[in-house]
Amino acid sequence: MLNLDYSFLNWTVIQSFIAKGFWFSIQLTLVAMIGGIILGTLLAMMRLSSHRWLSAPAAFYVDTLRSIPLVMVILWFFLLIPKLLGPLGGQMSAFITFTLFEATYYSEIMRAGIQSVSRGQVNAGYAMGMSYGQTMKLVVLPQAFRNMLPVLLTQTIILFQDTSLVYAVGEYDLLKGFEVAGKNFNRPVETYLVAAIVYFVICFGLSQLVRRLQKKIAIIR
Repeated sequence: MLNLDYSFLNWTVIQSFIAKGFWFSIQLTLVAMIGGIILGTLLAMMRLSSHRWLSAPAAFYVDTLRSIPLVMVILWFFLLIPKLLGPLGGQMSAFITFTLFEATYYSEIMRAGIQSVSRGQVNAGYAMGMSYGQTMKLVVLPQAFRNMLPVLLTQTIILFQDTSLVYAVGEYDLLKGFEVAGKNFNRPVETYLVAAIVYFVICFGLSQLVRRLQKKIAIIR
């Protein structure tokens, strides 16, 4: 029978070991989310373009990265980027990797959002004398973002969970903080159990907020 003891998990331990990793996980999530949505939107627009020289490279990029496990992409970028651009460090490598990888998932979400906007509204924009760029900026993208916001946020929750994979390049994320605390106090079972609970509480809580937001958007429609 396991003899579990959680008394060592006090505020000092949280500040010393866990807070640093939690802050990095939040930073990585936010940077990858913002950068991924921006790049993903551009990729989505390229894939929907009638010009083959735009749609083909975007499709190749998205389909290729989505077919490779994230941990492998992290390792590849960690090993290849320093050879191409010079030393960047594990953190910067993680920011770049997650942004480029998550952009492929955000692009598919945004592509569905753009296609959810009726063609009649696009034609109405053209009829008012708007260019393609103006129509996308003023008519299509605002509606696409609203329609896909719950899905974008759900993907961000998954992104937060995936930040634990930076262990592959030795970076100090939330899970790593619990792991180090467990090793220092010789309580690995307790710390991993608490880590699982923390991840569950954060992700479940955010999922409930997304569900409420989805209902509000449905009412607005």
